[in-house]
Amino acid sequence: MRHGDKINNLGRTKAHREALLSNLACQLIQHKRIVTTLAKAKALRKFVEPLITKGKENTTHQRRIVFSYLQDKEAIKELFGAVAEKVGGRPGGYTRILKLGARPGDNAEKALIELVDFNEVYGKGADEAKTATKRTRRAGGAKKKAEETPAAETAAPAAEETTAE
Repeated sequence: MRHGDKINNLGRTKAHREALLSNLACQLIQHKRIVTTLAKAKALRKFVEPLITKGKENTTHQRRIVFSYLQDKEAIKELFGAVAEKVGGRPGGYTRILKLGARPGDNAEKALIELVDFNEVYGKGADEAKTATKRTRRAGGAKKKAEETPAAETAAPAAEETTAE
């Protein structure tokens, strides 16, 4: 029986599982997104999110703690540098898992795990672009646009004149 056993052993011994998650975490930090099986992605999320939280506090103690898990100096530099800078204001939820379907060879469920703040598709810039190009189907919308465009055209030459002086 497995009552209360929350850890996914991934069919490996403890040492093999820790080495696997360490390597996956290093690759995720360096490449910002990786494709793996769904079970490994879910286990990796539990492993890497506390490390990213530790990366937000750049002290020697936190660096040593994270290094004891990852054992990769380049990944540590990236985590405490670029990654910590991007996730500084986020209170948690640093990773996103997207299901990709079954792998042809063994029918294993594949998943893409990525760092949320490094995705341009879902990022803040994409939200601003969507709101700027939002269109409505209301009948009064054409009238408002017609009224706004002459004002914008008259404002543009005035701005050019001030810069020419």
